[in-house]
Amino acid sequence: MTLTFPLSAVREVIARGISDAEANGGFRDPHLGLSETDNRKPGLWLVGDNGVYLCSNGTLAEGAKPLVAYAEECDPDTNDDWFEIKRRTFGGDDGVDFLDAEGLEVLMSTIPDGTHLRIAFSDETLELSVISRG
Repeated sequence: MTLTFPLSAVREVIARGISDAEANGGFRDPHLGLSETDNRKPGLWLVGDNGVYLCSNGTLAEGAKPLVAYAEECDPDTNDDWFEIKRRTFGGDDGVDFLDAEGLEVLMSTIPDGTHLRIAFSDETLELSVISRG
């Protein structure tokens, strides 16, 4: 099963994370202390909970909310089947995966006429690609 995100939304979430980090003292890491990898750098989070969405990772000002962009196929506001799609892609539990901005920018630049980030889910991996939709 795959999910897609418009590249314009991916870029907007990354940019928001960077601007939040510059204004508020750096990047957040959802796995800090739970992982050997320190992900306090530009990127975004792929989150599965109430739908599946991309989330900005810059430190937030007091009371501010991160920018999110839902997968086109798994937005609770637009798809009544979002829970089943979330379960089939991200799994039954809530979770978060970090996606590095530098790697995403390289990937997005490989397809100049690309319109969407495609994320294919398997039991063990995520496969990212850029696709063009007319």
